Amino acid sequence: MQGNLTALSITCCIILAVVFIGFLAGRDKSSRSSVEEWSVGGRRFGSILVWLLVGADLYTAYTFLGLTSTAYQGGSTAFFAIPYSVIAFFISYFFLPKLWSVANKHRLTTLADYARERFSSKFLSSLIAIVGVLMLIPYICLQLSGIQDTLTAAGTGYINVKVVVIISFLLVGLYTFFSGIKGPTYTAIIKDILVWVIMLFMVVSLPIIHFGDWGTMINKISQEAPEMLTLPTEGPKGIPWFITASLVSALALFMWAHAATGVFTAKSADSLRKNAIFLPLYNIVLILVIFLGFVAALVLPEDTNPKFALLNLIQISYGGVGQGLAYSTIALASLIPCSIMAIGASNLFANNIYRDLIKPDVTPKTLTLVTRSMVFVVIGLALLFGLLFPQALVSLQLLGVSGMVQIFPAIVISLFWRNQTKEATVVGLLVGLIVTFTVYSTGTSFGIYEGFWGLSANVVTMVIINPFFVKKAKRSRNDVVNTLFYSTNKEEGTSKSA
Repeated sequence: MQGNLTALSITCCIILAVVFIGFLAGRDKSSRSSVEEWSVGGRRFGSILVWLLVGADLYTAYTFLGLTSTAYQGGSTAFFAIPYSVIAFFISYFFLPKLWSVANKHRLTTLADYARERFSSKFLSSLIAIVGVLMLIPYICLQLSGIQDTLTAAGTGYINVKVVVIISFLLVGLYTFFSGIKGPTYTAIIKDILVWVIMLFMVVSLPIIHFGDWGTMINKISQEAPEMLTLPTEGPKGIPWFITASLVSALALFMWAHAATGVFTAKSADSLRKNAIFLPLYNIVLILVIFLGFVAALVLPEDTNPKFALLNLIQISYGGVGQGLAYSTIALASLIPCSIMAIGASNLFANNIYRDLIKPDVTPKTLTLVTRSMVFVVIGLALLFGLLFPQALVSLQLLGVSGMVQIFPAIVISLFWRNQTKEATVVGLLVGLIVTFTVYSTGTSFGIYEGFWGLSANVVTMVIINPFFVKKAKRSRNDVVNTLFYSTNKEEGTSKSA
């Protein structure tokens, strides 16, 4: 379809305005004075900012475009996103405050930092960092794909989309390098306001535009495509897949580097408890966005590319102004999470690969510069990969979820299992990764989400091996183990820098 000049102009103006605000957020030099300040904002963010930041990095353009695409193609299987996020927020209420307390006391900024200190193992730390960076690159690529698709819908016939995408991501890289976590945090305020206003407007207006009201739309779906409203009982994505996909995705959600970055910005453990209670509010939008995929299936031509389902639905439903506001919302849902993801990946590389393995004696000033500079490497790799292998992105991101959940035992279980050993954790993680990739590459999942097989093998291996190394672990207690299990002061306070 031909683009709309008004929509393109509005989209570009809003993106540029938000990027400018991102630069302004870092005008205070203290925001880049250390790795802790640059990557987690000195742990000074209150409940509202953490809610906006975590919401910004978890609810991305891929969430909206991907869910409508999945609903357009596969109907009700898209609803797995609802239980998985609810489960994730529920369990986060119990482990994130404890993780934050340890990270705050010992000045840790990544999950790999925690693993290094919990198990006194630089190898495990680096292994988790490598997994985190490798799995995050395709996720960043999906944000690239989201803005590329959005600009294609808005600007076909007016701009060279790839050039504009490259410029957009370079600008994001610059403001991330300059402002650190403060940039995406303050721009997330704008993004989240637009998401709530524009997405709710769309889910109300689109059924009215095309069917007269929601009731008529649901009736038409139930008559013409009833399979879209029921879960398949058999096939590769039946009920077993739905259950295991929801569970694995839930356990993996806060294992992503960008999610952990948002968590570590909190000024208190209580902020994270409040987030666990209120983050499910975003599901109001998610549930309704899935129905937009059903609308698209009923009104768009059958040969529509599924990944353009929501964008083409916007094109045929609104004028230039409406399109521009919708497109800019989706574009910001690409760019802002990309910034947070780049911070998370850069922090993992600099702290847990460069410092732990390559240059242990690096000075804090040099480490801060390396961490900030890695943003350009991460975004550059994502751009290159996304432009060269666009068809592989969704598959790799789904594989990424199965890969990231394998660090769950090393992070979450170790918060509560005092006698968990380094050796059992490392072997379990490696076995989990091998099983996951084997099942994925051979296509022998038997209707179960691939990561579930890997996680099961991971945990079983860890439990079997652990008793052989418990005595050794007891002789090598460290400060983090003492904090978790032997500290007499159990209170979870606020950050020292609060």
